[in-house]
Formats: sequence, C-alpha cells, structure tokens
Amino acid sequence: MGDRRRSPVMRNWSSARIAQVTNSQPARDHAAAIDAALDISSTHLDGPAGEMLPQAWREADLIVSHLALGATTRLIAPLLEDKHTDPGVVVVDEAGRFAVPLVGGHVGGANELAAAISEALGGTAVLTTATDATGLQALDTLDWAHEGDVAAVTRAMLDGRPVLLDRGLGWPVAQLAPSVSEDAVGPVARIVVTDGNEPEAGSLPTVTLHPKSLVVGMGCNKGTSVESLRALFDATLADAGLHPASVVAITTHEAKAGELGLLQLAHQLGIPLVDYTSEELNRFEAPNPSQHALDAVGAPSVSEASVMAHGASLVVEKHKTPEATCAIGRLPVRGLLQVVGLGPGARDLLTPRARKAIQQANLVLGYGPYVKQIRDLARAGATVQSSKMGTEAQRTAQAIDEARAGKRVVLVCGGDPAIYAMASPVLEQGTDGIDLEVIPGVTAELAVSAILGAPLGHDHATISLSDLHTDWRVIEQRLEGAAIGDFVVTLYNPRSRTRRMHLPRALEILGAHRPPTTPVAVVQQATRQRQKVITSTLANFQPDWVDMNSLVVVGSSRTRFVSTGDGEQRIVTPRDYQWMGGEDTRERDARGWLVAPATAQDPEASA
Repeated sequence: MGDRRRSPVMRNWSSARIAQVTNSQPARDHAAAIDAALDISSTHLDGPAGEMLPQAWREADLIVSHLALGATTRLIAPLLEDKHTDPGVVVVDEAGRFAVPLVGGHVGGANELAAAISEALGGTAVLTTATDATGLQALDTLDWAHEGDVAAVTRAMLDGRPVLLDRGLGWPVAQLAPSVSEDAVGPVARIVVTDGNEPEAGSLPTVTLHPKSLVVGMGCNKGTSVESLRALFDATLADAGLHPASVVAITTHEAKAGELGLLQLAHQLGIPLVDYTSEELNRFEAPNPSQHALDAVGAPSVSEASVMAHGASLVVEKHKTPEATCAIGRLPVRGLLQVVGLGPGARDLLTPRARKAIQQANLVLGYGPYVKQIRDLARAGATVQSSKMGTEAQRTAQAIDEARAGKRVVLVCGGDPAIYAMASPVLEQGTDGIDLEVIPGVTAELAVSAILGAPLGHDHATISLSDLHTDWRVIEQRLEGAAIGDFVVTLYNPRSRTRRMHLPRALEILGAHRPPTTPVAVVQQATRQRQKVITSTLANFQPDWVDMNSLVVVGSSRTRFVSTGDGEQRIVTPRDYQWMGGEDTRERDARGWLVAPATAQDPEASA
C-alpha cells in the first residue's frame, strides 16, 4: 500500500480520498446525500462487495461501507495491517439511521466522519471508542504529535487513576481527564510535553506530546538538493536532542524562497517555508554573521536571523555544510485565550471551531446565561465560572491573567465576539504574553435576518441604543446618518425597563427619511425555544412589543414585504435596485440626499 501515514483526524474531507461501497438503491441514495452534505466527490464502488471493498482499501484514505457490519468486518479482516496506515472505515446501515466507525476511529478519522455522516442523514453516530463514549480528550486526537504507550496511559485516565502531567516549559495542554495533574500523588502513568526526543523509559507507562514550538532557519547555495538539506535538518535537530514533529516552519531569505530543495523539504515535512527580506533580517544581531551571506543577499545572517525574525529565541546556533546553513529557535511558551462566539443560542448554530475550543479549555468564563448554554460541553476536570452582568472588566482581566499562567482559557459570549461583545474589552486591556484567538459566531443580527427573510440584502447599519457607554447625542447622530443614507438598520439593545424612550425616538429619526409603509420587525429570543416574531410598519409598530431580548430591524425605503409559496410573509431588501426594475422617483435635495417621504397607507401588523 505504500506510506500513507496520516494526521490523527481528517477534518478537511475534500482533501481525503473517500470511497463509498454500495450494492443497493438506498445505499446509492445515501452515498449521494453524504457527498452533497460534505461537499465532496467520493468514489462510488457499486458491485460485488468482495471485489469493491478490497479495491477501496487499496485506494482510499476513508471508506464508507453501505454493507452490513458483519459482512464488512469479514471482508476487511484479512486486510488489516497497522492502525497508522489502514484506512478508516465507517459502516452505514440500509436505513441510514446509524453510522458506525469500524476501524480507524481516531487515527483514521472514522469517528469524525461518522459524526458528519450521521448529521447529514439525520441518524446517529455509534462511537464505541472509550474516550469518545466517556467524553474524555483522546491523546491521539490532539493537534500535537505523540508517541509512547497510548493504550496504557489512556486506560489509566479512563479508570480515574492518577496520571502525572509534565508540561516541560509550561506549554498549555488541552483539558485531559480529571485524574491528570502536575502534582499527581502515586501516579500509575505519565504524560510528558516536550519538543525534545522521547524521555528515557521508566517504570511508568508514558506518552510524549510534542508541542508546535520550534522554528528552523535555513540558507543554502543555489541548486542545493533536498537530500542535502534534509540531512542537515535532521542532524542539527538530532545533535540538539530536539524532535522534528515540533517544528512549525522553515525560515529563510526571500532570495531563497524559490529554491526547489527548500520547497521540497517544507513539503516533505508538511510545514510552511517563510521568507524574510534583507531589511527584516538586518534588524537582528545574529551571533554568527557571514560576509559571504552579506555579499550574496544583503544580510549577514540568514538561518539565525530568520529564526529571530519569526519571533523565536535562538536555541541552536548555525550549523553548516559546504552547501547550506541551519539554525533552530524556540517560540515563546504562551498561554492561550480564545474569545468564543456562541451564536444566537441554538446549539446547531454553534460552530465546530467554537465547540472544539470549549472542549479543550482548562477554564471557561462568561456571563451566566451564556455559560449555561455550553456548560455541558466543557470536559470533566475543567473549571467553569460564570459572573453577572456588569462584571465584564473583571471577567476579562481574570481570563487574561489565567492565560498568562499557562492555561487554555475560553471566554464565551453570545453571538459574535466582535459585535457588542468581549473581543473589544480583551484587546483594550492588552494581551501581551499570551496567544489570542477570536472565534467568530453567528451574530444575532444574521440570525434575525434569516428568520425574517432577507432584510439585510443590501447596505445596512448596526446601531446599539444603549447609552451606558455611548452618549445619547452620539447615538442620535448615528441614527440620523443611517436615515439619510437610507440604510436598513438593526437596533441592538432597543429597550429596557429604564430606557423606554430611546426606541420611539430612533423610529422617529428613521421615519423622517422613509415611507410609513417601511417594514419594521422585532424578533425576540431568536433561534431559541421562546422565539417570537412580529412584523409591522413604521406607522403601526408598537415599541411595547420590544424587550432587551429583542432585535429590531427597520427597512430602507426599498425594503418590502413578499409572500412565500406557503403563504407566509417575509421581508426583503432588493440586492440591486436596477435588477429589480422600476425608476427611482424619490424626492432628493440639492445634494442628492433623500428628503422626508410622502405618507402612504400601511398594511396591518402581523405576528
């Protein structure tokens, strides 16, 4: 079969070779549905199972067998060799109700494919891998390379027995079993995090995790072969006792960015080749400058300086051969803070990236109602804390401090983190010394637009009516600007127990520049169980319909109501005025700006 050793999980299905074995019309239909749902073009092998399954085994990374579980098992049993190279196999039953990973659950990607298939077919993924069944983080599904006795260490985790965690320089580790700790008493196994080689064998079963921490800088003569470069790369790492799986990039001078040998080496390793200009390299004082390099590319150091330009500290000075140079740097060890948008509330609108961040976090923080939404996703052993409204500054400061202490921290917020949420205060407080990732979410505005139809189909503005942090005079100016510009306007924080006049005033400002028949809608509890939708017009809209769990959408002068085939009413703002036809007869002033429209008859409000 050749070398097809793979990364632990294949999340990008389009890059995987997937074969589907079918022998009935329902199976063919299910195979087509899977292709459509995963946006792939898998190979369909339809015919005698005894021929089709072995062919798929030879040619594919992942196999979907639409045969019975027993038949699939008997046919693949003689083909099994090594879980690191065998394709993952998922069995789908005749009715499409169950997707069962048979082999290659973790390493082969079968567990994740089964979950995707079950979602596509509306069925159930039957995961029998112990860590998946119990909700624990599997050591062989982390983003880091691993080696050692995975089975024994995992068994200790599943049994709740103490496992010693050695984080080396303090690299943040995804949340593991509750019994895994840095101060475990009487450990029966250990997990070592290091960018060095596997530690010496001891009396305890050990798994070594290799963090993505090293940068290798290389320079070379023109035409240097990939074999020469690989030999220098391997020797430099070996001499320093460092592991190649921890290397995240090869760095060099821009003059070498097109060297075939360097490009081939980066491709072999599956990492990027990053190049820097002479100006960028000359900002760093490398310990071993070279007149030859200065004359050749205008920088006295390539391998050492490019490592430093990449943000790494030099840990191995330049090694050289007659053809090339090589140096190694280590990226700073930093905790991770992820600001995660949970979307509007419905669980199926939580993105896979957000789900993964929550599941791997050591600490989850957030406003109480948001934490409640996802508390079940945090792994056993993780700390989950909620706080009240008005404590955003303290919550943000704690998240940053905990990340600086070397933890993986998730700060959750509703909708999208950058839309009236926590990304701004995090960045304002400063994130020096930590890695920051903002994970987008489906903001309430987009969810509301989808519920209503397509009111945001053209230019639109988003304005908060809360004057807790913005002076009301400024809010009025923004409303006036949006009204003059004829934008569709989404109003966040439209009304509270104490702010009762802001919404009527906002509607007054907007209404001065568009017809009274302009569609207006309020959506409460969007995508949640208590969702409520009321559509009306500027003339008939009642502010009493609105509370703080609502968003109000006010159309532009071109927004209209349309009826769907099922008799329901939707709101649409045409994407292109000319495409919709008709002449623009609206009155404009000398500047070309719209003036207050004439009155028109309003349709009845509808709920």
